[in-house]
Amino acid sequence: MGRAKIPRKSTAIDMTAMCDVAFLLLSFFILATKQKPPEAVTVIAPTSVSSKAAPEKSFLITLTKEGKCFLIIGEETKKKAIINDLNTTRALGLNDAELKKLSNLPFIGVPLANLKGMLSSNQVIPPDKMPGIPIVDSANNELVDWIRSITNVYAAEGSKQSEMEDKIVIKGDNLAKYPAFKNIKYALKKNSIFKFKIATNSETVPKDSELYLFNKEGGNKPQ
Repeated sequence: MGRAKIPRKSTAIDMTAMCDVAFLLLSFFILATKQKPPEAVTVIAPTSVSSKAAPEKSFLITLTKEGKCFLIIGEETKKKAIINDLNTTRALGLNDAELKKLSNLPFIGVPLANLKGMLSSNQVIPPDKMPGIPIVDSANNELVDWIRSITNVYAAEGSKQSEMEDKIVIKGDNLAKYPAFKNIKYALKKNSIFKFKIATNSETVPKDSELYLFNKEGGNKPQ
């Protein structure tokens, strides 16, 4: 007796539900992904084997190879208060509109004497044309004033200094001269800040080094 033949039918798969899930996941990742904060200028930082990430809401001090200094106030909740404090302590004479415009700038890279003129102008100055925050020497180091206003705001809010120090990051170009970096350290030291982070580019841990063996042993320091 011959085998009964089962008629073949075309298989139809409804992909509607799968497409809905895919678009929901895509929307979630787009909304949940944290964008990298903008940098004032691009610098080539030295390398290190450190794997610790810099805090997102940091006070980033950037030093170019030409010795120009830029400041990014990443702590948005305190940015307005810091700028207001600087305007008061240094008697800059900025009005409300200029203060608002300054607080909306992604970074600071001009001397205090040029702030009012820059804010009143409609012309946008590119970062490479900015002179940077003066850090020439102890007599002309305006980074001291910016750091002082940061410390004033934290002190007024009753925050611990360690919380502020944990957010101070210095990112210097690999070709930057040490005297310029020393002047940045002077600005911090002048405000009794002795701890800060240095941003570097990561590199592979050398094999058989102490850190390599430390990681290999699961965090147990080799004898």
